[in-house]
Amino acid sequence: MKLFAMCLLVSIVLAFKPVLAPRKLVADKTKSTVTYSMVHPMHKWDGVSHDVNAAMIYDEATKQIQNVAVAIRVATFDSQNQNRDSHMIEVLEGLKYPNVTFSSQDVKTNPDGSLTANGKLTFHNVTKPVSVKVTRRDVNGQMVMDGKFDLKLTDYGIERPSLLGLATEDQFSLAFSLAFK
Repeated sequence: MKLFAMCLLVSIVLAFKPVLAPRKLVADKTKSTVTYSMVHPMHKWDGVSHDVNAAMIYDEATKQIQNVAVAIRVATFDSQNQNRDSHMIEVLEGLKYPNVTFSSQDVKTNPDGSLTANGKLTFHNVTKPVSVKVTRRDVNGQMVMDGKFDLKLTDYGIERPSLLGLATEDQFSLAFSLAFK
């Protein structure tokens, strides 16, 4: 009889055990950045945005990311040179196309533990498929996603900025570090 009562109690406890459902995680803006890096024949520079809006749907049971979305306003990038930042907003038509966005509903775990997010990047009102390799690490109770990928300005209909008659390289890189609570 005691065995029956014990089995019944365990069955009841297991029946009411909370199921881990996928949940929305939002990036911590105080610890998240997106950085662009460009090269001109005379110098190189980075522009950093600390105003990153990012969210993901994370499945606690499987420890998998189901989808992710990121949006950054062009005007939030700071290259430590106000004239250059103003010129970049002008070149990128930041008033007409204020945001750069990425979204993916196809995030896979690779054998080496890294992730690959296959999604769409919209930049200068042009949307193109992009595949991004991402490393995931835990830092002080936060899940941090890091990655970097290259783009070409001309692929997005953007004229290369120039200084003293010399244009920047067409290719530039975007790097990110997104911290989720």
